[in-house]
Amino acid sequence: MNKLRFYLALFLLLSTSSVMAQQAYFIDGYHGGIYGHYPVWNTRFMADLLKRHPGWKINLEIEPVTWDDAKVKDRQAYDAFKQWFSDQSVNGRIEYVNPSYGQSYLYNISGESIIRQFSYGMKKLREHFPNAVFETYSSEEPCFTSALPQLLLSYGFKYASLKNPNTCWGGYTRAWGGELVKWQGSDGSQILTVPRYACEDLLPGSTWQTTAWNNSKSYLDAAVRMGIQHPVGMCLQDAGWKNGPWLKDATYNGLPVQYETWRHYFEKVADQRQAPVWKFSQEDIRVSLVWGAQVLQRIAQQVRTSENKLATAEKIAALAAYNKFRWPATDLDSAWEALLLAQHHDCWIVPYNGQPGDTWVDKVAAWTSFSDRKADQVISAALGALLQNNGKPDEQYISIFNPTSHDRTEWVSVQLPAGWTSDHVLVSDTLGRKTPQQQGPGNTIVFRAFAPQLSLNTYKLKRSASPVATGSANAFRQLPGGRYVLETDMYRLEIDPAKGGAISSLVAKFLGGKELVKKSDSLGFNSIRGYFYDEGKFLSSADNPATVQVLQQGAGQVKVRVSGKIGIHPFTQFITLAQGQRRIDMQVKIDWQGNPGIGAYSQKHSYKAEALKKAFYDDRYKLQVMFPLDLADQLISKDAPFDVTESTLPNTFFESWDSIKNNIILHWVDVREGKEKAGMALFTDHTTSYVHGEGTPLGLVLQYAGKGLWGRDYDITGPTLVNYAILPHTGNWVKGNVYTESTAWNEPLLLAPGKPAANYSPLFGVKARGWEVTTMLADGNDLVLRLFNYGGTDKEGQILVPGRFKDISLEELDGRRVRSLIPVAGSRVALSIPQFGVRTLRFKDAGIAK
Repeated sequence: MNKLRFYLALFLLLSTSSVMAQQAYFIDGYHGGIYGHYPVWNTRFMADLLKRHPGWKINLEIEPVTWDDAKVKDRQAYDAFKQWFSDQSVNGRIEYVNPSYGQSYLYNISGESIIRQFSYGMKKLREHFPNAVFETYSSEEPCFTSALPQLLLSYGFKYASLKNPNTCWGGYTRAWGGELVKWQGSDGSQILTVPRYACEDLLPGSTWQTTAWNNSKSYLDAAVRMGIQHPVGMCLQDAGWKNGPWLKDATYNGLPVQYETWRHYFEKVADQRQAPVWKFSQEDIRVSLVWGAQVLQRIAQQVRTSENKLATAEKIAALAAYNKFRWPATDLDSAWEALLLAQHHDCWIVPYNGQPGDTWVDKVAAWTSFSDRKADQVISAALGALLQNNGKPDEQYISIFNPTSHDRTEWVSVQLPAGWTSDHVLVSDTLGRKTPQQQGPGNTIVFRAFAPQLSLNTYKLKRSASPVATGSANAFRQLPGGRYVLETDMYRLEIDPAKGGAISSLVAKFLGGKELVKKSDSLGFNSIRGYFYDEGKFLSSADNPATVQVLQQGAGQVKVRVSGKIGIHPFTQFITLAQGQRRIDMQVKIDWQGNPGIGAYSQKHSYKAEALKKAFYDDRYKLQVMFPLDLADQLISKDAPFDVTESTLPNTFFESWDSIKNNIILHWVDVREGKEKAGMALFTDHTTSYVHGEGTPLGLVLQYAGKGLWGRDYDITGPTLVNYAILPHTGNWVKGNVYTESTAWNEPLLLAPGKPAANYSPLFGVKARGWEVTTMLADGNDLVLRLFNYGGTDKEGQILVPGRFKDISLEELDGRRVRSLIPVAGSRVALSIPQFGVRTLRFKDAGIAK
């Protein structure tokens, strides 16, 4: 027994010695910029303190445009800081860890926007720091998304951090792993990463910190017990804070803490041999904003509109540039830069901050309006270069541009010239074949048009002396019991005015007559419901009768308006069905009477920043559009930037900061039955949250009104207007072409008078199921095409290529050449892309107009 005690004591002594000898590390630096927070003196402050503290190193997340301002306002300090920055070796004392243009959260914007955040940000930084090296991505806020590994690697990054210990108001990543992990993204790419350690707890008494924020003894001891040999904490201070080195003279068990750049930590400190693979899901990012708040809803809608317009503008400009149109680089660059600033995380988390008339929400409105104007100007100029009229007094040509990479056949609406009437117009394609048509509202005509991918198609509208037959108009009728029926070749939809205009039945004919509405559920399908805490009860649109009015019907489309009330608040819903179209388009407008409180409870007199529970976390009580579906064993999928997440959440419910779940809907969320025979996707015009769980049907969050972050009143200041759509489908989201349909909904067909000029030539074509072209653009004399494979197979696809080019190459996002692509018969190239992979092709010397 004495020997046993001896060896046990020796073991404990050695273990204690190991802990005592442990060296601790810390990531210090600054976060912010001229839009977030960056006083004029900050450049001088950093330069002076680097000189005063030889052991201090800093990691920067400063808005790139900040340096334009710093250079002008304090040139001497700018030059001094630039000298410190010039050492970009592994031993240098400054590392730029987030070069994105607008410091976006990333999970709430499009994949192409993320690419531009980095490309425009790095370009701007290299104007000031030509030798800047970007090797580690890190952020003070939860600016993460599951597709980041492949994008970072393609930009030349080697490392990443998933920590944000001192600014977790908007969320944090799941605690997982130890010293290092290989963060595996959506496409399988892996990047060496410091995670939020499995032992890195949320800080008690805080709703914005983890234990790593200041290298506390409890944090470091926990890391050592876990076997982490080189524990590292982090705080990127707000620019403008005057702390200097964050930890001052802090020590760990008598040893000084060593400040590091992330680059040096990865290359010279951390043990890279021990790094398990973490197959990271979007749901590993636990994020929450004040979803449903009107101010956030408008920001998200404005950003989405600009994203969609710019996507279309670049593609039509690329097509025109290939047809001798001068590429509008200045207009597009300025439009992107404005949009990227509107995606700044501060716009979304502190929208009310700033001076009256110059808050973040004011800035977003100005930035997105500017971006939209520039995009509209580019679209108009490109179409003007591509089209010519050549019509006669009694005829008109309409050309249709399809900005997506799949052929589309849709119903389109055209405004007729003065003096024309829609019942005396004949619509035909360029071969003289008639197409289905019907009268539209006002002086418009609606017809079914075919639009080939990434190209133009033209239709002729000709005045007719006699009325033109448009087919049956029996798409809308009232049943004896008072309900209304909308019917197309795809659906039979019933609306019950006695239940506030809720959809009482939705039969999908293409699914073998399947009923999608769960009739046993007391919540009406497409009804609107939320908890009004001042009244102490749930209010629903189904509580009051509604009126139903047909606005349009014919051989092609049927559109109705439902008018009712939620309590005292009038609402209007629009529902549109079309022949041959699976998607059902919807819109809701609520004309609020005053500023009601909507949410789980009032915090008017009880809000505390450090309190874990807050009303805005609990989406179950927010106003929602409800979709009780008759689908058994429901499974959820949802899109994210360059990803689709198969949800593992039993439900989306949480009411506390320490139990956040990822319940974000970017473009769509999909519900399918367990046997995957059928499902339904929900599209939304803005990033928001959704509700779903056992006993709770799918719900789209529309409105929250009450206290939000920092005790701000998130008020209702005007009407709520939201566009959304549903898409019933066979199988899962892949088989149901959900991603394809969502892209089409976000990038609508573009119509313009005229027909292509005589020398018009199409550009690209894609023959691959499940591939999307996220952009086409000109770069000097080259054309650039970016592809995203969401389709679930890495089977080779075909890209139909233009006739003019010197060389085709596959390249990384930073321009590094990967390999040449050899055309087959001079007209197409074959390429394989993994699911959720992004690939960029460059067509060298494509004859772009100078």
